[in-house]
Amino acid sequence: MLTETLGPVLIANRGEIARRIIRTVKRLGLRAIAVHSEADGDLPFVREADEAVLIGPASPAQSYLDVGKVLEAARATGARAIHPGYGFLAENSAFARAVIDAGLVWIGPAPEAIDKMGDKINARNLMESAGVPVAAGTREPVTDLSLALKAAESIGYPVMVKTAGGGGGIGMSVAHDDEGLAKAFEQAARAAARFAGDALDGPAVLLERYIERARHVEVQILGLPDGRVLALGERDCSVQRRHQKVVEESPSPGITPELRERMLAAAARAGEAVGYLGAGTVECLVDADAQDFVFLEMNTRLQVEHPVTELVTGLDLVELQLRVAAGESPEVRAATSGHAIEFRVYAEDPKRFFPGPGTITTWEEPEGEGVRVDSGYAAGNTVTPFYDPLMAKLCVYGETRAEALERGRKAVDAFVVEGPKNNLPFCAELLDNAEFVTGDYDTGLIARMRGLR
Repeated sequence: MLTETLGPVLIANRGEIARRIIRTVKRLGLRAIAVHSEADGDLPFVREADEAVLIGPASPAQSYLDVGKVLEAARATGARAIHPGYGFLAENSAFARAVIDAGLVWIGPAPEAIDKMGDKINARNLMESAGVPVAAGTREPVTDLSLALKAAESIGYPVMVKTAGGGGGIGMSVAHDDEGLAKAFEQAARAAARFAGDALDGPAVLLERYIERARHVEVQILGLPDGRVLALGERDCSVQRRHQKVVEESPSPGITPELRERMLAAAARAGEAVGYLGAGTVECLVDADAQDFVFLEMNTRLQVEHPVTELVTGLDLVELQLRVAAGESPEVRAATSGHAIEFRVYAEDPKRFFPGPGTITTWEEPEGEGVRVDSGYAAGNTVTPFYDPLMAKLCVYGETRAEALERGRKAVDAFVVEGPKNNLPFCAELLDNAEFVTGDYDTGLIARMRGLR
């Protein structure tokens, strides 16, 4: 049925995620079609695809973000489905509609679900109405500083200030007083204008009560065509720099079984509230001291850190995405076993975390029991400044967290990357950090390690 409905599949992405999707697509007997920019022509994903199409120069706006060029590549190659990966056009509802309007299968949730979850204010209001806990915050867009100051007075400091649209940590910062709020609001407003465009009444900003000692924990969900939404366990993503994830693990070492049960149930309700279809993630902030949580946002796509869920469940989330897109409602065993940790290997300075592109002269991946590497590069490739500096994801699995940590130490030590700067030394440092080793850490861990607060 898959070959009749989906094949060939065009992957509208690059690097490690394109390579990872290609692997599953080919295993299922489907043709995998890659698109690539001029800068990426020699990367492994281009070589491993059954067919590859050059769609433009290095600039993402002229290649990976150009909807017309992606759809033209699909038409020219006879693709019947498009998988967007993550980033780029993955959460662009207009692109999803264009794919569907072109008569192709969109491997992702309905455009309407993307729209509902793409605006953080609308999303939190919808989640609140569905019985999902949310932090005290603004129910309408905050468009000027005077409104922000009034909102902060009502919510109480400290407050998290962020753009209403956009993913990840874009435009996000914490304010502890009125002066800090003025700076944070200006930063968020600039980000809102840059990434979402200025609305007539000003850029949209959201304020929420900030949890001082928070963990960032997310739940993997899978929406099926028969209407069921399954919760497939959680991932702890609290190891972050500049509100961007660096290390993720499953299960979270910082929540109790009772809290886990409540979070999984809430995540399933969140998916049901938007009629979610396919793989997605409900992100939460957890008050580790109070063992309580609030909704943060929903990612309507496959997550970078999906391998840790695959390792503890034995599932192939990309395969499930494909089967759901083909109209199947596969029987899925929503149970986890063991412990998995993912280390994002970036081409960046391991001290200050600034990008450090360059040509890779040596690339030696670790091997062994419980080790998985999803990489986008090889020796001789160049990490360019045009894209995210993620080079690979080093994942380790063990029957216990202690075993996973030990395998992580050996794997990090055995992973050799020369040429561009890389953060493997930081990963080794983290694996010797007392807070991380005990599991008693929060989103401020890296800042403490670097003496930033």
